[in-house]
Amino acid sequence: MSLTPPPRAIEDCLTSHFRSGDRIRSRSVSDTVLSAVLDVPVPPPRIVADWDREIASRLFLDPGDVEPMPLARTRARWQDYPRCVQAMREWTHALGLPGILDGSEMALMACRGARYHHDGAHYGDKAFCNLFLSEDKGLDVHFPAMGRRIPLTRGTALIFDTGQPHGVVRRGGDAFDMADFASGRDATQLFLSWELPVEDADLGSALGIVFDLISRLSPLPASADEEGILLNGEPALVCPDSGLWRR
Repeated sequence: MSLTPPPRAIEDCLTSHFRSGDRIRSRSVSDTVLSAVLDVPVPPPRIVADWDREIASRLFLDPGDVEPMPLARTRARWQDYPRCVQAMREWTHALGLPGILDGSEMALMACRGARYHHDGAHYGDKAFCNLFLSEDKGLDVHFPAMGRRIPLTRGTALIFDTGQPHGVVRRGGDAFDMADFASGRDATQLFLSWELPVEDADLGSALGIVFDLISRLSPLPASADEEGILLNGEPALVCPDSGLWRR
């Protein structure tokens, strides 16, 4: 006779608390990252030069900064830009997520590395979907809690939980070091980004997210009525240098 093991205590898990309509819902934080390297066109030199001018004249990216870029200008000037979006549509369709991009706002982003962080405080109802457009510059997206890193190159596509700590660091590195992004080194990555709704049934299933966990807790933690990430039932922060959780 086999016995079903008891469910893992909710307090031993990460939980995300997010606003859904007029109430706060709770959910698990996914440890699944969907990734692929897609065949996308090389940005022409004039587009890369336009990006470089924008970064140098307006963004002034410091190490660790992640900032939005003018998408409309790139869309208008890059003839092959629609191929990038189509590649993402085909990939997400193959994942069993047909049409998931249609209702999601798209942005063009630039980063010069990224300090470790999570985005669960403001985007707990979302998963991030990114397509990197720059060439390989020796950088990884690193998910330290999962021990997973994904090399960034042109065509790298990702879908991941906003509550999962992540950073952009030197290839193979396990800490964010400003020296890796010193002035004079080309370490800027451009990427398209979509915010996908985790309450979409297909997306929630693909990421293995379980909803309304907190309703099983008795008593409820005082922070259960606030948006954010809880670790062992208490609000937690991510160390920006190591990506480790801290209270």
